[in-house]
Amino acid sequence: MILGTGAEAIVRKIGDKVEKERVAKQYRITPLDVNLRKSRTRREAKVLEKLETAGIAAPHLFAMDDKKMTIDMEFIDGQKLRDIIHENPEHYGRQIGETVAKLHTHHIIHADLTTSNMIIRNDQLVLIDFGLSFFSHKIEDKAVDIHLLYQALESTHHKDFLIIWDSFIASYKKNYEESNTVLQRFAIVQQRGRNKNK
Repeated sequence: MILGTGAEAIVRKIGDKVEKERVAKQYRITPLDVNLRKSRTRREAKVLEKLETAGIAAPHLFAMDDKKMTIDMEFIDGQKLRDIIHENPEHYGRQIGETVAKLHTHHIIHADLTTSNMIIRNDQLVLIDFGLSFFSHKIEDKAVDIHLLYQALESTHHKDFLIIWDSFIASYKKNYEESNTVLQRFAIVQQRGRNKNK
């Protein structure tokens, strides 16, 4: 059963597992396409392995095949946060803050932090879709990660946005030592975005 088709991959549910296959792009030169898909498949698998050792809730990695360009991982059975965040925006904002703080403590950039990529299972927030993720110690990358989350929350959950965001910020600060530095840079990234849109 196909769960989703994105720009980079097809995601299928096979039994209690998920198979993610990075598909070839006809517009790219074949050797470049193969190298890109292979490196992204390997990187996503490494991120999933790191998440598990760091104790961050995410799908368990079963296998990676960089010849078939596939990753086999755990199927997370739960509700998308997108659909239920309005039920308790303060609580869920706090959970997002704790989770992103853990990511950034271990220098993992998700790069697609939306409530569609967050699943609530037994009242625990589980992050999914690490296809764009990478490792980085850079404050700029962490600030951009938060900027993308800000944009996603503001556009998708406008009604509850301020409650979610205030709760997120308080939780992120509480759980991440370098939070003030990241949030200072986030303000600069935001301003840059506003200047571009003028």
